[in-house]
Amino acid sequence: MIAGFLRFARALDRATLAVCMAAGGILVVMVLINVVLRYGFGAGSIKMQDLASYAFAVFLILSVPVCHARGGHVRVEVISERLPAGYLPRADAVAWLFFLAPVFALIVWAGWGQTLFAWTIGEGSTTPGGLGGLYLVKAALPVAAVLMIVQGLATVLSAGRA
Repeated sequence: MIAGFLRFARALDRATLAVCMAAGGILVVMVLINVVLRYGFGAGSIKMQDLASYAFAVFLILSVPVCHARGGHVRVEVISERLPAGYLPRADAVAWLFFLAPVFALIVWAGWGQTLFAWTIGEGSTTPGGLGGLYLVKAALPVAAVLMIVQGLATVLSAGRA
């Protein structure tokens, strides 16, 4: 059962990484096009600016669980390097149980109503003439919070199996 969950967490991580890479690519292309249009031709597009903003938001928020799945969290190395080798997995488990899971569960709980409302009304850009689909971007926050909980649990479980 644990092995199945770990495979599921890795699959989610790969899918999240693919979305991050796509969002990063869209961001780069949209910024490049906007700059060329604005400074080269004196033109611009609010929808392309919105798309760049949406891509940046999705890239930024989904990069957090991707980073965590790869062990990219911050530690106080001055202290942890002097402790026994078994300390870090236990510290990660305690941190997941008392900090990571509750904080990200709170983010899901607190943001669920706003996300559901945005989906219900099909919320679009706040900029006149802007791009629709802001509700998709707003959904990225609770999705990323759930992914953080999953990746944290996968980290704890994989350390227990090692």
